[in-house]
Amino acid sequence: MSELIPEPYRVLARKYRPQGFDTLIGQDAMVKTLANAIASDRLAHAFLLTGVRGVGKTSTARLLAKSLNCIGPDGTGGATISPCGVCEPCVAISESRHIDVIEMDAASRTGVDDVREIIEAARYAAVSARYKIYIIDEVHMLSRNAFNALLKTLEEPPSHVKFIFATTEIQKVPVTVLSRCQRFDLKRIPTELLASHFGGIAAKEGAEIEGEAVQLIARAAEGSVRDGLSILDQALAHGHGKVVAADVRDMLGLSDRGRTRELLAALIGGDGKGALDNLAAQYALGTSPDALFEALLELVHGITRTQVTGAPDAAMSEEERAAVSDWAGSLGAPVLHRLWQLLLKGLAEIRSAPMPMQAAEMALLRIIHASTLPDPGDLVRRLLAEPRGEGSAPSAPTELRPPPPSAPSAFKEAPCDFKAFVKMFEDGHESVLETILHDRCQLLRYAPPTIELNAGDAPADFASRLGACLKEWTGERWTVTLTTSPGMPSLKAQAEAEAAAKRARVMADPAVRAVFEVFPDAELVDYEIGDTTETESSRSAQ
Repeated sequence: MSELIPEPYRVLARKYRPQGFDTLIGQDAMVKTLANAIASDRLAHAFLLTGVRGVGKTSTARLLAKSLNCIGPDGTGGATISPCGVCEPCVAISESRHIDVIEMDAASRTGVDDVREIIEAARYAAVSARYKIYIIDEVHMLSRNAFNALLKTLEEPPSHVKFIFATTEIQKVPVTVLSRCQRFDLKRIPTELLASHFGGIAAKEGAEIEGEAVQLIARAAEGSVRDGLSILDQALAHGHGKVVAADVRDMLGLSDRGRTRELLAALIGGDGKGALDNLAAQYALGTSPDALFEALLELVHGITRTQVTGAPDAAMSEEERAAVSDWAGSLGAPVLHRLWQLLLKGLAEIRSAPMPMQAAEMALLRIIHASTLPDPGDLVRRLLAEPRGEGSAPSAPTELRPPPPSAPSAFKEAPCDFKAFVKMFEDGHESVLETILHDRCQLLRYAPPTIELNAGDAPADFASRLGACLKEWTGERWTVTLTTSPGMPSLKAQAEAEAAAKRARVMADPAVRAVFEVFPDAELVDYEIGDTTETESSRSAQ
């Protein structure tokens, strides 16, 4: 008796290829459209599926072929969005051996002769299936003559023929072909959905996998199910069925997120030696300099998003969320944008430099040097406020690092009114808070150390940041209350209303009205009321 030959191993990307539209993740809009089309018998004669790699184009084409040709377990069924998977057409299509479902790789068969074979064969009815279906993958690789030869058949194909095209480069497909197809744009799969999908597959494989490891694989997949499953397959082999985050980082050459946070802290703190030591340590562990800069960019982006939205990414670890929230509260927007630009420039230099490690070191040192340069806005304010006589020495540059809530305690007493209150934040170099207070906030009550405001859509940490600054500057603990009740108009609205009233008084002046009667196309450029000159942005018409 001969020994049974063991079934060969199938990679996860093939083993878990969707066998029905109910297992196709992330493409709900397309599935709904196809379901309605099949149910109402409004089937197009040609379909075009486009999207990045690994989002399900070929799988969708095969599922659509099964849906159109399924006959049900009893052999009496019709086209359905939920193919049975057990009838002869479903099984044959799943195994890529159905005689009436022809798959063609346009990357290797690009010529007009290959298309001519399709045109000739399309005239004959299907052998055993309801429809003869042609699946052409990477259709953008067909030559111009091949596309032209296909146009007539594509526009008026026989009733028993359906075409399904798939491509990753839709811009290379001629408009004449696009206009003859029903187009579906398959979306990238969200990271959260990928992580859930990969976690379920790991459980089916009997493997243990850390939550952070799943998140790393999902991020590395960049919206592609196939890429993510290939990485998961490799991770399962690497860890003998147990996948931990550290192994995934080593396998993908990613930087350690904890060390990345330490490096960013060194850059913000101006610690050049600490930054270079951190870079050398990560390089010794196998992290490439460009991967390290990509991780820094991702971290700065996460801090900026947290500052705007008020909530860190839920996919981050608890420790990372705490660090990102702290930085979002203490770093100003100008500093974060400058860090972003400097890191982008450094990444471009690393990728083009003959010595990437040296380029990375110089880029980090440049960022640290920039942290000690004066802020342009602060420099202008100081120059205007402290005019120097001829021959006087320039003052030492101030640090560009964002002033934390512990700004200089130059404010001994609470401001007398709300205008002075806002001015205190301008003098304390808290430009973001000052702008929100001036432009958006409506005052309801001001009785130091208590203030009640309607702050509109201010960030979630707005009240806590105000309180921290006020405690440091005045030495008192303030009660900052945010409400949705309407209050006094904002200082910006008051200033605009005052300017509009002044302009209205000028326009009502008899002399001004007389000028406009003579010169109806004229525009008011500036005017004086007492000792004040108001300037309009427009220029007078000639």
